[in-house]
Parts: sequence; C-alpha cells; structure tokens
Amino acid sequence: MAEGVKRQYRSVVRSERAAATRRSVLAAAQLLFTDVGYAQTSVADVAERAGVSVDTVYTSVGRKPHLLLAVLDMTLGSATEPVPAEQRDYVVAIREADGAHAKIGVYAAALGRLMPRVVPLLEALAEAAATDEECARMRDLIADRRAANMRLFAADLRVTGELRADLSDDDVGDLVWATNSPQYFALLRQRGWSATAYADHLADLWARLLLAPGRA
Repeated sequence: MAEGVKRQYRSVVRSERAAATRRSVLAAAQLLFTDVGYAQTSVADVAERAGVSVDTVYTSVGRKPHLLLAVLDMTLGSATEPVPAEQRDYVVAIREADGAHAKIGVYAAALGRLMPRVVPLLEALAEAAATDEECARMRDLIADRRAANMRLFAADLRVTGELRADLSDDDVGDLVWATNSPQYFALLRQRGWSATAYADHLADLWARLLLAPGRA
C-alpha cells in the first residue's frame, strides 16, 4: 500500500473513531440529563458513562453547557447527533405543508411531542444560569436562536398570504416565541394541561391571533 493511501486510510479510521466517541459521549449525556437531571450530572459522570476520560468529553463536545445544547439539538431533531433547525423533520414538514393552518398545526403538534422532553433541560439550565456565567450565556444563546427561528416561521406563514396585514414578521415571531417558550408550557402544565391540550391550544391561539379575519 502506497504511503499516501496509508495516511488517508489512517485519517479515515481516526475520523470514524472520533465520531463514534462523540456519539458515545452525547448518548451518555442525553441519558444522564434526562434520567438524573442536568444539575445532578457532572462531566465526570458523563465521561464514566461513555467510558472515556473527562478530557475526551471536553475535546469531543465541550463543557457541560455545550453538552446540554448538543443534547437539546439531538432531542429536537430526534437523532443521535445534533440536528440544525432547518434539517429537523418537523421543520421540513412545516415548509412543505399547504396553507397557514396546516403549517401551524404541524408545528403545534411537534411542540406537544417535544416540549415535555426539552423543558426540564431548559429549566435546569436557567436555574444554573443564576450562578454560572457560562450557563447564562448558553441560556441567552438558546433564547436568541429560538427568536431567529420564529422569524423564519413567520416568513413561511407570510408566503401563504393568510397572515394579518397589521402584523410584521417580527411581531409574529415574537408572539410565537413567547407562547412556545418553556415558561409558558410550564405554567400550563402546572394547571394540569396535558401535552396534547397544550398543542391544541397553540394551534387554536395562533390561528386566532395571527391569521387575517376570515382565515382564522
């Protein structure tokens, strides 16, 4: 085997091993954060569960807040690796849905499935942010990212021609951002709402609030 081919082979093997290690770390973090809790899980716990060193956790994913962000994107993407928002199945389904009602329905139903799994993670991060600057930065990053994604959702609704003319995309994005927040979900759960009732409520609320008269 030529030296160049050998080097390429070794590089591919190293990349595959690194990817496998990263998946093990992410799987361990997801399991522990979900079953034990974010605050109760240390990076050392993740390393032990994944069968790697603490330094390997840091180099393959990052510090604890970065682990949580990765787990959040895995959960939202229903995958074993973090999935960018635009590639998630429900986002693709929203873009492909015909009409504002259908788009709203797809998104609300997805939130009904996902929020019970992601809200405990976000609440734990918010609690940690009170005393940890890195967690506070991650909390703010996630909130800003959500806001940007809601403006993309607003633009997608705008294309249907069914939105109220007096609402800008920023208005629509902020209203959706506020009502699909973890805080809003937690308040309704405290009052005994099921995830299904929450999803149905969002679909009805957004249709009434955002769509033009005669469209809601």
